Amino acid sequence: MSINFKHDLFISVGIDVGSDFSFMSIALPNQTFVGKPFKIIHSDLNSLSMAVSKIKEAEEMYSLESRIFLESTGIYHFPLFCYLRDKGFLVSIINPIITKNSTNINIRKVHNDKFDSKKAALIGLKPDLKVSIMPSDLALDLRNLSREYYDLVDNRSAYINKLQGELRMVFPQYLKIFSKITVNTALTLLEKFTSPDGFLKTSKDDIITSIRSTARFGIAYAEKKYNAIIQAANDAKTFGYSVNSNFKRILLYIRFIRQYDEEISIILSDMHEIVNANEDTEFVKQIRLIESFKGAGFLSAVSLMGEIGDFSAFKSPKQLFAYFGLDPAVKQSGKFNGTDVKMSKRGSRIARRVIHTMALVSIALNRNGSANNPVLREYYLKKCQSKPKMVALGAIMHKVCNIVFAILRDEKEFKIITPEEHQTNYLKARCDIAA
Repeated sequence: MSINFKHDLFISVGIDVGSDFSFMSIALPNQTFVGKPFKIIHSDLNSLSMAVSKIKEAEEMYSLESRIFLESTGIYHFPLFCYLRDKGFLVSIINPIITKNSTNINIRKVHNDKFDSKKAALIGLKPDLKVSIMPSDLALDLRNLSREYYDLVDNRSAYINKLQGELRMVFPQYLKIFSKITVNTALTLLEKFTSPDGFLKTSKDDIITSIRSTARFGIAYAEKKYNAIIQAANDAKTFGYSVNSNFKRILLYIRFIRQYDEEISIILSDMHEIVNANEDTEFVKQIRLIESFKGAGFLSAVSLMGEIGDFSAFKSPKQLFAYFGLDPAVKQSGKFNGTDVKMSKRGSRIARRVIHTMALVSIALNRNGSANNPVLREYYLKKCQSKPKMVALGAIMHKVCNIVFAILRDEKEFKIITPEEHQTNYLKARCDIAA
């Protein structure tokens, strides 16, 4: 999300934000500094008050208004941003990429907090500087929850991999019995019986009762799974090696997976509760619009809007591409032009993940063989004729991003239209404008 400032004379205040303290530098329009960098201690209200006084003194001395620029740090800049905003200052956030790519104000290569605050102040003086907008509390709430959701999912996946690793060593045949090792029946049986010997020593009725209590299928299904488990347990005695700690780790990993499942469920419930309580807001209306895209469920729509924050900051699909990190990383120097062009991946990791998922769903087939999105699937298949599959998928991700932008811009639910229909609609709109 970015906006452009008109270039007027003002005092630029650059702040390099840290976890416990920040450094502040004040620059005049002629790129000279007022005093030395000032250390702001976040836990000290007197220090915060002194920073405000120094900015106001500079405003009075030079009869200029100030603009404050903080480098985005993920989370640490939020309290300082809100504090200075509430004191009446115009506060903006600079993308760290901008500060890192800016030329040093010294010939020597320097990197420290004091110098970085000076650098941020000088960057703030640049005309047409693009700065970020602080998201609304609603957007921030949902962004925090969706990011936590994906962190928990990734951690859960790590423990699933560990569980599978242990089973490959002590009970490899068990992995093929169920569609996923994480289905409730598979985990419950491992919790109760754990080892091949544990299954072999247990009566058939006990195992079948456990299967039927966790699976929605009947006795025939339970009998089939029981036979497969006993066969796997016998096979493991021939091929499999274990010590006691292996089975303790299996039980430990299952407990962690269960705990992650519970926390993930709570976060999803919280997200639904927040969205339902804010149905009348523009932000939630935009979530519902994205949900209309076949391939974007509730979680994808919430996560995407949480990362976007304020859609009004984006004037073109290219800005959205860049914000998501879907824009190409250009390699060019002199007469050299790199041909191995990849996504820059400089923007929101979560947004790219969601767009990637939406793209995969769009080109997938339903159980009846029909395409979820015939237009995008046909485009993907044509691309695959001349490009590698991952390149073709990248093109679909750009198409999906285009669609998301159009949905939010036009404030209309998504409808699948062919390229020919799109061209006809475009020409009709041009004619209406000309008339």
